[in-house]
Amino acid sequence: MLVNAIGTIRSPFRSPAGTPIQPVYGQGVEGTVEVHEGYESALADIEGFDRLWLIYWMDRVAPFRALVVPYRDHVERGLFATRSPARPNPLGLSAVRLLERRGRTLRIADLDILDGTLLLDIKPYVPAFDAHPGSRAGWFDQASSGRIVADQRFHDPPGK
Repeated sequence: MLVNAIGTIRSPFRSPAGTPIQPVYGQGVEGTVEVHEGYESALADIEGFDRLWLIYWMDRVAPFRALVVPYRDHVERGLFATRSPARPNPLGLSAVRLLERRGRTLRIADLDILDGTLLLDIKPYVPAFDAHPGSRAGWFDQASSGRIVADQRFHDPPGK
């Protein structure tokens, strides 16, 4: 299987500690998506969307762990019942706000992604498809932690 990066995400976050753990906690934080040459025409018509899904490669996370203590809890949980980044395939998914497009560059907001992260895909956020108000959210519905920024628990030590 081959996966190709289509661009790079630029953000003010240089290290995991202190980075918002979800886009909603990065409200107002701005950055850019720099799409590689050859993909610019694929951005046609994107300006009409308020939000975009960014799919990216989390290259600075610790290896897969089946059980984790997620940022929003104090209890060990199965990885697939969390949004913890120590996954078998370190894919990230963030719904960001599109502010403007300038050629191959997208100015975005509500960011929770580390600077220099490789972008794998962009998809439009469509409320009729992507929003499911009232859905149960498992243990998140009773989360015991109010944490909104990351610490180092799921990332490689510096210099690795």
